[in-house]
Amino acid sequence: LLGASMNVNMDSVTEIFLKLLFLLSVHHQLMTVAGNKYNCDDQLVSALPQSSFSSSSELSSSHSPGFAKLNRREGAGGWSPLVSNKYQWLQIDLGERTEITAVATQGGYGSSDWVTSYLLMFSDSGRNWKQYRQEESIWAFSGNTNADSVVYYKLQHSIKARYLRFVPLDWNPNGRIGMRIEVYGCTYRSEVIGFDGKSCLIYTLNKKLINALKDVISLKFKTMQSDGILLHREGQNGDHFTMELTKGKLSLLINLGDTKTNPSNAQINITLGSLLDDQHWHTVLIEHFNNQVNFTVDKHTHHFHAKGEFSYLDLDYELSFGGIPVPGKSGTLSRRNFHGCFENIYYNGVNIIDLARRH
Repeated sequence: LLGASMNVNMDSVTEIFLKLLFLLSVHHQLMTVAGNKYNCDDQLVSALPQSSFSSSSELSSSHSPGFAKLNRREGAGGWSPLVSNKYQWLQIDLGERTEITAVATQGGYGSSDWVTSYLLMFSDSGRNWKQYRQEESIWAFSGNTNADSVVYYKLQHSIKARYLRFVPLDWNPNGRIGMRIEVYGCTYRSEVIGFDGKSCLIYTLNKKLINALKDVISLKFKTMQSDGILLHREGQNGDHFTMELTKGKLSLLINLGDTKTNPSNAQINITLGSLLDDQHWHTVLIEHFNNQVNFTVDKHTHHFHAKGEFSYLDLDYELSFGGIPVPGKSGTLSRRNFHGCFENIYYNGVNIIDLARRH
């Protein structure tokens, strides 16, 4: 700046320099505010009562799971099971569904007891468990090499759950299983709606806000049923698209309606996922830009270009979640309707569940 402005007097240079300092200061403040807003690394275990801890077994009352808090020395200085084998576990009840972003472990205080590797499992109910996966495989965490050093691990992707379970895989061969733990994260805020198999949620779009060339729909669902309509949108000339769970797999069916003029382009059917009726949350994202469609289920995405006039689908201004209402019969559904829960439904940035609750 100075090299390019040799003819500018010193007052002007000083003024420009101060303005730059001001802008940098404002930028730093905005970044700080943004960082604080999305901060999600609170210690979640340290304040929990002993009743929030449970385990497969305990060596003695002084080795109970309630003593498994990081850097604490109460009792025998940590949790140890009655027998050290791969059938033991340490469990925490966080009290509510929580976003978990990191974990940390220690061995038993002043002992030769520590875990060198472990699995992490999570659950909403405390009965139906899922294993933390990374890079498409079950992830074994590296544990400790001594009793008192803390090994911290930032999760590649956060977990949303109420219950966590640490499952030791290996431990110090000259000692036994011993653990003290901490979990980091924040309260998980969400909008959840339940469907009883006899209902649906219809969203009427605001015509003024519709962009004919762009549609983004995202949601999470959880169910024990292997079949059911999750989403449907009908058109005037037979055009429609439907997202349906069939035998535990999720299908996106796009019907262009005009089978006479474009028989080869009339229907597109993409299927993703399997065993999606396992009562765990699954993420769905549908992105439609012009004739480019991205269909994502959990971490698997299918990209495709729809042919013909797909970018000009003649669709109504209504989206139906949970079933397909029969025309003229309010509250009546056709085909297989959804029985389970949806979480955080968004259509082009609109929070559908929140809108339904307020209106």
